Amino acid sequence: MGTIKDIAKMAGVFHTTVSRALNDSPLIKEATRKKIQELASQMNYVPNFNAKSLVNQKNYMIGLFFSSIAEGTSSSFLVDVIKGIHSKLDESYGLSVQGIDEIQHIEHINFQRYDGIIVMSQSDSDQDFIDYLKQQQLPFIVLNRQLEDKSIVNISADDAAGVETAIDYAIDQGHRKIAYIGGIEGFRSASERKAGLLRSLTKHHLPINESYFFEGDYSIEGGFQEMKKILSLKDLPTLVFCANDDMAIGAIRAAEENGLQIPKDISFIGFDDSPFVAYLNPPLTTVHKPIYKISQQGTELLLSMIAKLPITKQQVKVPTHLEIRKSVAALAPESDSLE
Repeated sequence: MGTIKDIAKMAGVFHTTVSRALNDSPLIKEATRKKIQELASQMNYVPNFNAKSLVNQKNYMIGLFFSSIAEGTSSSFLVDVIKGIHSKLDESYGLSVQGIDEIQHIEHINFQRYDGIIVMSQSDSDQDFIDYLKQQQLPFIVLNRQLEDKSIVNISADDAAGVETAIDYAIDQGHRKIAYIGGIEGFRSASERKAGLLRSLTKHHLPINESYFFEGDYSIEGGFQEMKKILSLKDLPTLVFCANDDMAIGAIRAAEENGLQIPKDISFIGFDDSPFVAYLNPPLTTVHKPIYKISQQGTELLLSMIAKLPITKQQVKVPTHLEIRKSVAALAPESDSLE
């Protein structure tokens, strides 16, 4: 295993030149840099990241903070976020993951161990944490939840528009009795997705039936339990919109256990477009939220901030789209009633 001094001897250059070339310094000519990197590869050179950290004044650690990991964060959401971030980090970087709701004493956290921080914000309750970060003079970015503070770099998806499109589609298919299993109260996603539903119903001059509105917790079990309540209603809806795919899976299970066929007897739409819902029977129609793409874009912006490069756009809104599959029935014209 070669060292920097070994490579310098083979290349006929100073060891400082080798160090700069391996760190992609612009002070080194391209031909020299390529020659040194090829030699390093041939000699099985393994970089000393502690030394690299001292040279570059970096810790090579990114902090990823969710509003909560234990409550309201599905496994598929967590995986998509981490995969999206890792796809844009080089192998030098580590990623530390934590839930904000687990922090008891924020002043005890050593934020200087991070080069930058990604906040995957799901709830307004983490605003105090974000405000604290602003005081730390540390590069950070907030993803997922749209912020009022335009000075913070922020990427979010238009959840309300995504749900509105989904309900528009359901209404186009003849559905008028639409139930809703929402997310956790206090989560911005829950209020935005409900707003999209109400917007569509109002636009189509359909009544808002409060008995069709239920509050879930974004879990499969939560969807199962809320669907059991829906099934106890005297007047069943023809379609149930679930505020995420996990709850849709639970709700579908409850409907099937009650002897209903999907979508013949009742239809379902989810939200997120988790990888596995395309393989349900029938495949689930759902709103695709590009959380993987949001995580990628957020990481790219954070790395630019760490490198002190200019950020041209502080606020980014990423569109959603509806993935139409087989879980929504087209109702016969005689079912098209406003009652």
